[in-house]
Amino acid sequence: MANIKKGDLVQVISGRSQARGGDRGKQGKVIEVQVEKNRVIVEGINFVTKHVRVGQTQRGTKTGGIETHEAPIHVSNVAIVDPETKKPTRVGFRTEEVTKDGVTKTVRIRYAKKSGKDL
Repeated sequence: MANIKKGDLVQVISGRSQARGGDRGKQGKVIEVQVEKNRVIVEGINFVTKHVRVGQTQRGTKTGGIETHEAPIHVSNVAIVDPETKKPTRVGFRTEEVTKDGVTKTVRIRYAKKSGKDL
């Protein structure tokens, strides 16, 4: 089961600091998870510039130029943010029994672990 899912709030825990132009310490929502590459795309983090060739659409408007968008970041460089303390934390799983329409099912539920130290 994945620790990080689409829509989670995560914080960058490694890389260059914000004072040096990096993203360490920034928080953002996960837009996409690339499971096979172990990477995530986070909203507002790891911007790259991409040069797109100038072209035309069917209506005749020009497209292309220099665009900026988020690039993937390795999953080990981000940590999930605890919704209560707003600090990065580890994730654990526990099993609970859920009854729906008279059928009892055992499911795994993610929860934020409480730690004395900040990551």
